[in-house]
Amino acid sequence: MNEFLLAIHRDLSSKDASPSPEQMQAAIKPFQDWIGSIAAQNKLVAPPKRWDTDGRVVKQNNTVLNGPYAEIKESLGGLFLIRAADYDEAVEIAKGCPIIQWGAVVEVRMAIPPTQ
Repeated sequence: MNEFLLAIHRDLSSKDASPSPEQMQAAIKPFQDWIGSIAAQNKLVAPPKRWDTDGRVVKQNNTVLNGPYAEIKESLGGLFLIRAADYDEAVEIAKGCPIIQWGAVVEVRMAIPPTQ
């Protein structure tokens, strides 16, 4: 099995960027069920975390900038690790993310094992 990062991104400029309390409540249970189904298959490596909309970007020469930037319009909404045989399986798992219906996207990346 390989490990994959699922990163949930959301567009901060869309009408769905700030769902109503009712929409948030409606989204919680399907998301919890989706995560629970991944965990029940023993494919959840690290549970999802929510991330602050604020952040910092560290660049060359120890330059630190505030971010994310409004012109980028996208924010990291959450990330977690799963186990899957390959990209196809990881993408199928990502397709089940119910938050996609609210305008989010799920990025899938495979972990590269360290070289010795």
